[in-house]
Amino acid sequence: MQALTLPAARGWRWLTEGFAIFRRNQLRLSLAVLSYWILMALINSVPLLGQLAATLLIPVFSVSLMNACRLLEHGSPLPPQLLFSGFQQNLRSLLVLGAVYIAVSIAILAIVAAVDGGVLFRLVVLGQSPSENTLTSETVMFAGQLALVLFAPLMMAYWYAPVLVAWHGLPVGKSLFFSFVACLRNWRAFVVYSASIAVVGALIPGMLVGLLSAMSVGGVELVSVVLTSLIVLVLLPTLYASFYVSYRDVFVSIDENV
Repeated sequence: MQALTLPAARGWRWLTEGFAIFRRNQLRLSLAVLSYWILMALINSVPLLGQLAATLLIPVFSVSLMNACRLLEHGSPLPPQLLFSGFQQNLRSLLVLGAVYIAVSIAILAIVAAVDGGVLFRLVVLGQSPSENTLTSETVMFAGQLALVLFAPLMMAYWYAPVLVAWHGLPVGKSLFFSFVACLRNWRAFVVYSASIAVVGALIPGMLVGLLSAMSVGGVELVSVVLTSLIVLVLLPTLYASFYVSYRDVFVSIDENV
């Protein structure tokens, strides 16, 4: 299997074409994404095992949302049980993907703990919030940067892995390898894609709220609530649809056989 290498400009198109897919059935896709986040929050709330279980199931539910995007692109309705459709596609391998992600994440945080004394480990794994002075210290800031560098290859390996496992039956190792290679070959498009998300999801809303505050215009709080609602109900579903678009573009040659 080979991943295509796309021009940098495709990164922006992933977002716009994801929005086009979202527009085909805004309500159902928004409801699916919102239901996913609510369900994950409920699982996370279970003491001790909740966080592990939620992380373990991320690949499964990501496949469910990709199923939704593919159905919408082909003009098919979304079935009521769609959110759980990922459980019907190579479930064991998807759970192994989740387990590997947990193991590697803990290993990375353990490495970072040698730098910051375990501050980030306790924050992410145990949910223990450090003091503000600790978080803003140079040591913890450096540890955070190190964690980002170490997590980047992991995220590249997992970007397409669940779909490659579920839709194409690839073993876990091969799915991680092909996903990593695909992201590496298309790093320029991913840079543009990340910048586009930052502009649309953070920079523009932040500038609008800041401008209204500077002008002492009333209703700033209302605008903030509206923008937050739009991000939840529009941007998040669009992002999941853009994940699917990027997969479809990069692996178009094999997607024809799905």
